[in-house]
Amino acid sequence: MKVEELTKHAKNFSQPFRISNGKHFRLKDIDPRDTLDLNAEDKPRAKEALTTGIAALAELQDMLYAQDRWSLLLIFQAMDAAGKDGAIKHVMSGVNPQGCEVYSFKAPSNEDLDHDYMWRCMKSLPERGRIGIFNRSYYEETLVVRVHPEILAAQKLPASLVTKNIWKERAAHINDIEHYLTRNGTVIRKFFLHVSKKEQKRRFLERLENPEKNWKFSAGDVQERNHWNAYMAAYEDVIRRTSTKDAPWYVVPADNKWFTHVVVAAAVIDALMSLGLRYPAVSKEKTKQLKAAKKALLGSNKSRD
Repeated sequence: MKVEELTKHAKNFSQPFRISNGKHFRLKDIDPRDTLDLNAEDKPRAKEALTTGIAALAELQDMLYAQDRWSLLLIFQAMDAAGKDGAIKHVMSGVNPQGCEVYSFKAPSNEDLDHDYMWRCMKSLPERGRIGIFNRSYYEETLVVRVHPEILAAQKLPASLVTKNIWKERAAHINDIEHYLTRNGTVIRKFFLHVSKKEQKRRFLERLENPEKNWKFSAGDVQERNHWNAYMAAYEDVIRRTSTKDAPWYVVPADNKWFTHVVVAAAVIDALMSLGLRYPAVSKEKTKQLKAAKKALLGSNKSRD
């Protein structure tokens, strides 16, 4: 498949869910069950598209690494059981591990709490030529901390700085930092895997009923369901405030995992394609060195023969 054709296909899958300007965004406008014009019978076609996409990603990542100019930061946020781990695993399965790192951010440590809330993520940013994946991120500071004020109270902030505008201010800070990173060669793409409450319940029950999936279950996950509406309101607000042209959000329907994977792969391909990646040109001097090395190797083979 030619580059132009692949780019077009990628946009067809990812563009409907891209939020580049969140001013009028409403979470209710994205149906977690949406699969565009595909249905269950199209799963084989979707899997074929994903396979092609994974192969394309491997080639693009190789050029990204060789060119050593850009870096790509992929941020995944979602409610529990939305499929973040699976999306990362399937979509990035063909990528060279040497050029890709995944960071999963859990509750902050005491050391983390002695720094600003961006600190632990900023020190994990990808180097040039590499892909960095944040499984949860600094956005937790505008989501879970917002839903649970007691967490904010434990963050050692001076009382005068905890105002009614803190979430608006944090969104502004994030926009400034993401703009700075973008202007320094870090391409940012953010994914909210939008699962329905009904589908989350089904997946929780599956984890309880299937012994091989018991390890995935946490009682805390069920407790967080009690705050579902608060989380949805927080996600909507942060996506509205932090969706920009350079660092867009993709609100990806997540009730059908096979479709989720296709959309995420398409968005990553689209991002890399936009960079005009190519392998570095070889200088005349380097070409001479390569010819000399080849001649030496061929000569050594003849002498052994």
